[in-house]
Amino acid sequence: MISAGEFKNGLTLEIEGQVCQIMEFQHVKPGKGAAFVRTKLRDIINGGIIEKTFRPTDKFNPAVIERVDMQYLYNDGDMYNFMNNKTFEQIALSTEQVGDAMKFVKENETCRVMFYNGSVFSVEPPQKVTLEVTDTEPGIKGDTQTGAMKPATVETGATVMVPLFIDKGEKIIVSTETGKYESRA
Repeated sequence: MISAGEFKNGLTLEIEGQVCQIMEFQHVKPGKGAAFVRTKLRDIINGGIIEKTFRPTDKFNPAVIERVDMQYLYNDGDMYNFMNNKTFEQIALSTEQVGDAMKFVKENETCRVMFYNGSVFSVEPPQKVTLEVTDTEPGIKGDTQTGAMKPATVETGATVMVPLFIDKGEKIIVSTETGKYESRA
């Protein structure tokens, strides 16, 4: 059991039947009254943000989250297939379980699959991926506006805003967290 007085950022707990990760916390000692802990929590199952206050003596059970590196094999319609790199065990996850995480991920990339009580609740793609631009409009000579961007379709089918100098066939680095162009590869 972990008391609210021992909270740390990143700690994962079971709070009122929900599995939550502490994003921010603050110990508050007002002039009058008892001290309390103000927190910002992220529900790791559905991704929602919750703000709650607790007494420092409130106790919670730690939630055991298993993070497994798995190789993304292929997509067969609405199922995404992954293989555990150590045990070679394969699992298939639905589009609902994966969400938007696979938008920038190619086959054979390694992702982190998160389990809670033996069931998958989330997939984390690599932070940055290298993708080839499959379609974009050519840059217009003389169009040198600072910071000008144009849409480009990458090999996974996603659309990314890229600078005007990027052409079809070039490899670019994309952040999977923001979905934005980082640099040329």
